[in-house]
Amino acid sequence: MEIAVLLFVIAVIFITRSIKVVPQQNAWVVERLGKYHAALAPGLNFLVPFIDKVAYRHSLKEIPLDVPSQVCITRDNTQLQVDGILYFQVTDPMRASYGSSNYIMAVTQLAQTSLRSVIGKLELDKTFEERDIINAQVVQAIDEAALNWGVKVLRYEIKDLTPPKEILHAMQAQITAEREKRALIAASEGRRQEQINIATGEREAFIARSEGEKQAVINKAQGEAASITAVAVATAEAIERVAAAIRQPGGEQAVQLKVAEKAVEAYSQVAGDATTTLIIPSNMTEVSALIASAMKMVQTTKAS
Repeated sequence: MEIAVLLFVIAVIFITRSIKVVPQQNAWVVERLGKYHAALAPGLNFLVPFIDKVAYRHSLKEIPLDVPSQVCITRDNTQLQVDGILYFQVTDPMRASYGSSNYIMAVTQLAQTSLRSVIGKLELDKTFEERDIINAQVVQAIDEAALNWGVKVLRYEIKDLTPPKEILHAMQAQITAEREKRALIAASEGRRQEQINIATGEREAFIARSEGEKQAVINKAQGEAASITAVAVATAEAIERVAAAIRQPGGEQAVQLKVAEKAVEAYSQVAGDATTTLIIPSNMTEVSALIASAMKMVQTTKAS
């Protein structure tokens, strides 16, 4: 009975040592007689009892690693308190087991030294503006060295950049001055635009008034021209009618009578003015001669 129990215990020990179930996204490194033998894949695996041994267990998931805060000095000799977080993943279980005694500590220290080196090349203002560049350079520096450790660095992110209090006060004062400057510039631009708008409005109003005055002058000139043309046309029609009337029988006698009436009327008007000295011809036949001369001119015009 005791032998059976002993055999059962030995069988259980053999089974537990020979059968290994590896979880998903894990890799177990097996040593055979102290030497690397294989990396067990997820699932059921069989080992040789007392000869094979699971020496290392690695998770293949992405691992976030908090990088401790440290003081970095910028190019312009300003101290910055910087902390970040690193994301890495084990890609080669064998190298992760034998490439470094502690790859987590190695990656952490390398991240800190790389960060100090990158920030030391930048000025204070650039460190706030170029975080993406800093992160990329740190990842590149770590990734080159981490290949020998079986680790792939995926990304690095700066969580916080904290300058000294004096620098913070100076930066706040600078920001306040910059905002005041922008406010003054905006106000001056507003006044400038207002003056431009007023000047533009006055110029357009002046142009509109001048255009109106110009159009008024043009309209007046066109009206006067039309009036003169109408008067000239009416005068020409009147002259044509008078000439036509003269050509009719008895027209010349009517003209003589009309001229005589106008002459007598003119003499009567001159005689009626007390301030006018009237000189009467000694020979009244001169009046008839004047009328005859006028009639002769009328006949000449008619003949032409």
